[in-house]
Amino acid sequence: MTAAAIQTVGIAGCGVIGAGWTARCLAHGLDVIAWDPAAGAEAGLREAVDNAWPAVTRLGLSAGASRERLRFAPDLAVMCRAADFIQECAPEREDLKRELHAQMDALADRGTVIASSTSGLLPSNFQAGCRHPQRIVVGHPFNPVYLLPLVEVLGGRQTDAAHVDAAVNFYRSIGMHPLRVRAEVPGFLSNRLQEALWREALHLVNEGAATTEELDAAITHGPGLRWALWGVCMIFHLAGGAGGMRHTLRHFDPQLFPWSKLPAPPMEEKLIDAMADGVAQQTAGRSLRELERRRDNCLVAILEALAAENAGAGKVLRESRARRQNAAG
Repeated sequence: MTAAAIQTVGIAGCGVIGAGWTARCLAHGLDVIAWDPAAGAEAGLREAVDNAWPAVTRLGLSAGASRERLRFAPDLAVMCRAADFIQECAPEREDLKRELHAQMDALADRGTVIASSTSGLLPSNFQAGCRHPQRIVVGHPFNPVYLLPLVEVLGGRQTDAAHVDAAVNFYRSIGMHPLRVRAEVPGFLSNRLQEALWREALHLVNEGAATTEELDAAITHGPGLRWALWGVCMIFHLAGGAGGMRHTLRHFDPQLFPWSKLPAPPMEEKLIDAMADGVAQQTAGRSLRELERRRDNCLVAILEALAAENAGAGKVLRESRARRQNAAG
């Protein structure tokens, strides 16, 4: 199935990630049919989409984009049978995903791609119970899904390359940067990098070397600004001057500077309290929705600035806007 043939996207699970996918798809002029067995799921989903809508509107809406194109399915079967592409957003439990994928595989048209938003579980494990495992892929996004363009895409041992291609093309059509993951590695790429940084943060708080606010400032006022344009590899290449990456590696061999501590510290109450108390001070009583809107406003501003330079994620935004303009004639 081509990206143009996908008109209705099915969402299985309406938490933070499912709501993010819903807002992105609606903003790109698609119909969305969502399902979640939790009580109050529909109300929560619509509230989250409403909260995200000002941000996606600022980035630009596709023709026909409307929150009115969101439907909530009474059961899984209705969602699966109506969807041209399914995005699973269930909790990160392999047993749950295995059972859910088997159910969706039995209900959906056999040509429909079923993609999981899993943060690091391997698709080979939860596609094993499917009758049509060749159409099971991973499409791992990043929160907020409706603003961040990265989506990591990979298949399992039984996935056909054609279905991975179909997922890549669909994600690109809704303004994303699909990054193919070459092999099934736990945590994929970005979360492996994020996990290393997260563990170091826990160590530094555990040792009393820094507060959560100081650690966040160490990223937002320095490397975080660079990472919006280039990742660590390009940054370290530039750090080597004329000698580039070779000079960097020869003079800053990690074995010569064992600063980090990758094994995680014991998750004791003292550490948990220090982390929770630190971020509580940072939020200063602001609600989750207030914090989300503040984050969204900042991300939109960063994306607009990068788009003006046609660099990093801004290049993806410019290309997406150009496709919308061409489609509008």
